[in-house]
Amino acid sequence: MLSECQRWRSTCHAEEEMALSGISRSVRLLSGQIQRCRPVVATNQTARCLNQAASQPEPSAEDNEAVNPTFINRNPRNLEQMALAVKDRGWKTTWPHREFYHRLEFSRTQHHVTAQVFSSSSPVPVVSCSTKEWAVKKELASTSCVAACQAVGEVLAHRCQQAGITRMVYRAIPWTYRSDAVQSFRAAMKEGGITLSEPRRKYVST
Repeated sequence: MLSECQRWRSTCHAEEEMALSGISRSVRLLSGQIQRCRPVVATNQTARCLNQAASQPEPSAEDNEAVNPTFINRNPRNLEQMALAVKDRGWKTTWPHREFYHRLEFSRTQHHVTAQVFSSSSPVPVVSCSTKEWAVKKELASTSCVAACQAVGEVLAHRCQQAGITRMVYRAIPWTYRSDAVQSFRAAMKEGGITLSEPRRKYVST
């Protein structure tokens, strides 16, 4: 009986050893296959990344330096200050001339004195001053004398400075140019920092 039990035990041990050896062999084969597949997958991923990077075009410096053919000037006064804006010439026989950016108009009647600044693009005055205004009228003894013309010039010059208009065209009527009223008005405007002339337009060759 003992010999048979020993034989049975030995056969069981042998079978277990064979099974364990078979399992270890299969594990080794699987690990070898996995190690062989890993570099293939990595190489495939790197190849895909390289293909994607190659398909995207690199930005060129010429695109950044390209200029839009349509340009919208959001500050037209800038061109006026540089004397590059277009001036409407008009007919030579028209009075007053149309070649200006801003034009000063001075009028004196029997009762009131009025001064207005017009833009070349609008028939409505941009800045104006008159002895009809109560703030000006209450400080004057007369609304049509030479002192009233001087007061209107001082107030209008101050308003033009606040509006940013420092240069304008003023062409008085020839037979009233030498009058005391017009001369006092011109002197007040000049003392207020207003230049009664505009620079000639500059023509830039393209």
